[in-house]
Amino acid sequence: MSRQDDDSHAASVPHPRGTAVLFGHAEAEAALLEAYRSPRMPHAWLIGGASGVGKATLAYRMARFVFANPNPAASDVRNAASLALDPEHAAFARVAAQGHSDLLVLERTEGDNGNLRTMIVVEQVARTVSFFGSTAGEGGWRVCIVDSVDEMNAAGANKLLKVLEEPPPRSLFLLVSHAPGRLLATIRSRTRRLTLRPLGQADVIAAAAEASGLAPDDEDLVAAAAAAEGSVGRALSLLDGTSLALREQVTALLGQLPAVDHRSLHSLGDKLAGADPGPLVAFIDVVRDWLSARLSMSEATPARLARVAEAWDKVNRAARDVQDYNLERKPLVFSVFGWLAEAARR
Repeated sequence: MSRQDDDSHAASVPHPRGTAVLFGHAEAEAALLEAYRSPRMPHAWLIGGASGVGKATLAYRMARFVFANPNPAASDVRNAASLALDPEHAAFARVAAQGHSDLLVLERTEGDNGNLRTMIVVEQVARTVSFFGSTAGEGGWRVCIVDSVDEMNAAGANKLLKVLEEPPPRSLFLLVSHAPGRLLATIRSRTRRLTLRPLGQADVIAAAAEASGLAPDDEDLVAAAAAAEGSVGRALSLLDGTSLALREQVTALLGQLPAVDHRSLHSLGDKLAGADPGPLVAFIDVVRDWLSARLSMSEATPARLARVAEAWDKVNRAARDVQDYNLERKPLVFSVFGWLAEAARR
């Protein structure tokens, strides 16, 4: 059955805190488990990779395992084959319900206007000081997941750095990043890097089927997985016909850079207009993916990387202002493509 016959295929991405299965990252999971068993467990991990490949899912998986197994030397830890935890386990249920007192999650929240912010604000990051300054409620580990650290501004990043520099005992930071290369060098130096590669198409299909409830051989799901470039999150968003059309339009315009089609930008700006935050968030996510890919290009010169990093900061600040102050979105589209055109020039 095709989408034109049935629009019920649209699927939302389930939150990683309640996701029980991880596809395609057994090697990365094994690295976390082995490190936890060792006497020198790093206190901070930088989990990098493209958007939607499972970074946050792995972070929550690690947090739940640590809460359920607070003693790294215990036989259950030594004998564990993976970080998997039964969804019926108390630690799983409490994390999924956002009710674990020893877990602090920093992610984008709703602003005063009720829309999802495009950035993690510094007031959220400031909570790490009191969180890690107090005793763990259950006498075990205190865990902070940042999803994603790319969405902090400079003030937030510096606030986080201060806590990373002097971590208390039995503290664990799991920092999710779509573009680790643009983070402060001081943050990168205080974390252990763990990179997740894009998933193979079979894993994308399996993960998207698990999340959406669709059959693995569903026509639209297979097509979305083929176009998702190894990202489960992107595959799920592509099952929504409206999101797919918007992403395709933005991707086509990005493919023309540094040339800019102003008539098409007007059309795109019209599609972002209105109170619905979804199109704006989708637009910014596609732009961030484009920038992230260029930050990861091995052949890029330092000067070009600096232009890309500057564009990243400008895009994030402008998107935050548009949301926080309910500004017109069409001028944002023109500004963003102006910055991207400059970043794309050799």
